[in-house]
This record gives sequence, structure tokens and C-alpha cells, in this order.
Amino acid sequence: MQKKWIIALAAVVVAVLAVVAGTALYAKIQNDRAPDELALTSPEGTASSTSEPAGPVDLDSLAGTWTVSEGSQAGYRVDEVLNGQDVTVVGRTSDVTGTVTVTGSEVTAADVTVSMTSVTTDSSSRDGQFLDILSTSEHPTSAFVLTSPVDISAVADGVASVDGAGDLTIAGVTRPVTVELKAQTTADGVEVSGVIPVTFSDFDVDAPDLGFVKVEDAGTVEMLLQLTQ
Repeated sequence: MQKKWIIALAAVVVAVLAVVAGTALYAKIQNDRAPDELALTSPEGTASSTSEPAGPVDLDSLAGTWTVSEGSQAGYRVDEVLNGQDVTVVGRTSDVTGTVTVTGSEVTAADVTVSMTSVTTDSSSRDGQFLDILSTSEHPTSAFVLTSPVDISAVADGVASVDGAGDLTIAGVTRPVTVELKAQTTADGVEVSGVIPVTFSDFDVDAPDLGFVKVEDAGTVEMLLQLTQ
């Protein structure tokens, strides 16, 4: 009898180790596949956009209203916890619209709208759950509106890196946020990247928890805007 218990216990241990090892392997594969953060084009052309950075620019030439154009992207980045392993999930869409206004050396206004119904990950079942959680049938878009001017004078010589204050609206709920902005000129116009740390419960969004897999309550909203006049 004791021998049978030992064999049974060994079988359970082996099964648990197989699940843990399998989950760890799955997490590694998924994390390796996760897209890099949306970022400005590098001189080597290794970033997310294909536009080439431009050289020094006269700030007066940037004055006016710029339109979010083709090639822009936005989305979210969050961790799922699967049997104790963190799995990075990234959702993206290119359905982004809006305008940015530059006056002197400052961005004085910005309004960006993202179609949430077109955000996709590598899993259609996850995407369906995403649409349900964010009530996209009632609130099909999210939006960011700048609430204070930001100084981009450094863009004259290269990249301007600044923090900006704004209002972020998700699932019909608006909260003040801080966005980490980077901007540079390109041959086609201006390129702006933005990262916004968010806590989803602040927007009355309940992160899924299925026991063996749960979604972290904190994540980031990312955007890469190609601006033209």
C-alpha cells in the first residue's frame, strides 16, 4: 500500500512539474513574441516607424495644427499572470485620429482618439473579452486630451523628451494622467511617441480573473503618432 502511495505522489509531482515547466515555456515564447514598445524612429531604422529622423529644424516651421496621419498606432500593454508566470499581452490598432497644435516652442493642444473596437492581440478570444470588458458597444473610442502646454524646444536639435498632463478617457470614464512624450521631426513631418501608465480600476474596468489566469490591474497605454500638415 505504501508503495502505491509513493507512486501516486510521484505521479502528482511529475504532473505539477510538467505544468509549471510548460507554463514557463509558454510564457517565454509569448514574451519573446510581444512587440516592442512603440518608439520613435532611430537613425538605424530599428524602431516601429519607417519615417527617417530629420536633422536640426527651425521651430517656426512647426507652428500650426498638425493632423494624426497614416502610420500612427496606439494600444495597450499589460501582464497576464498564468499559473504564476507573467505573460506580456500587447493590443494594437492603426485606427487613430486627432490633431496637435504647436505655438512657438510649445505644444499647446492635442486631441487623440483611438477606435477600441479595432484593437487586436494575437488571440481572437482575448480580443472578444477585451471588447466586452471595455463596453465598446457603448464606448467604441478612447481619447487623450492635453490639458497643459508642453515645451518641445529641444526638438530643434533632435529629440524632445517631456512629461505632459492630460485627460484620458477609457470606457466612458475620464481621469487625469501624465504622459511621457518624445518628439522629433522627420522627412514627412513630426513623429510623437507617448506612454501613459494606467490603473484600469481607476476607469471602472475590472481586470479578468479566471483563477489560473488573471490580468494585472496596472498597465500602459502606448501611442506613436505620425503628424502631417
